[in-house]
Amino acid sequence: MAENLEITITNEQGRLDKVLADRLSNYSRSQIQQWVKDGQVLLNGQKVKGNYKVRPNDHLIVRIPEDKPLEINACDIPIEIVYQDQDVAVVNKPQGMVVHPSQGHPTHTLVNALLFYLDHLSAINGVIRPGIVHRIDKDTSGLLMIAKNDSSHTSLAQQLQEKTILREYTALVHGNIKHQKGTVTAPIGRSHTDRKMQDVVDNGKHAVTHFSVIERFTNFTLIKLQLETGRTHQIRVHMKYIGYPIAGDPVYGPKKTLASNGQFLHAGTIGFTHPTSGKRLTFEASLPENFKKTLAKLREPIDFFNE
Repeated sequence: MAENLEITITNEQGRLDKVLADRLSNYSRSQIQQWVKDGQVLLNGQKVKGNYKVRPNDHLIVRIPEDKPLEINACDIPIEIVYQDQDVAVVNKPQGMVVHPSQGHPTHTLVNALLFYLDHLSAINGVIRPGIVHRIDKDTSGLLMIAKNDSSHTSLAQQLQEKTILREYTALVHGNIKHQKGTVTAPIGRSHTDRKMQDVVDNGKHAVTHFSVIERFTNFTLIKLQLETGRTHQIRVHMKYIGYPIAGDPVYGPKKTLASNGQFLHAGTIGFTHPTSGKRLTFEASLPENFKKTLAKLREPIDFFNE
């Protein structure tokens, strides 16, 4: 069924199609451009061109067409498999890769690659998300657990529910955090102004994020974060909420930020109890090269910005 989505522009700047692509991360920019051409996007009640420069308080109505059935195929897309046995796998997802297919990203996802490289995947989450126990955002890099059978999937999901999974992230945030460590406890739910975004809201779900400072720069801070809960966009929302948004974040961060293809957020450590052996396993993945290069630049005398 087609869906009408209402969006109010707040502090976004730039072309309408780009702003919508940033907001509606489940859909590609080319797809959104086609909606604009087809008159599926109304600006203050009128049809508009994709190159229109948005203004604060612009009111948009986006008519999202009815979903078409997805065909999920195996694709030979190179991925880093950190570990695998007959029950589980751990993969290092690159920045820019969507975890599972959707209408906006029907192929070239992590699931398409998993179907090609792994011999079995659990079926608990259906044909769209085989083996997927948890997710990280498209523009977040790092480690994911993959279940290769249903019993392993059930075990890993239970560990997530019981909060015994170790999930540590590294992030670069705007601002200079003065204290060495802290905890953010604030409920997260769907934004009241944009249903595709998350926000700290009174009726949201309980969410807890712990962080500690690794290194300070003039205008940025490198931090380590540990999730106690796993809400959608939790780290990105919580860091924005306390005034230190993640650098490069196109949705929750400022526009004047470091040059990147997405937020500087990396899921570098994951630990869990093996579903069959009962052995505790912990895996680590180093920062991606663009993250390392950015840190090297920040360590130079003059910080740099993407004007």
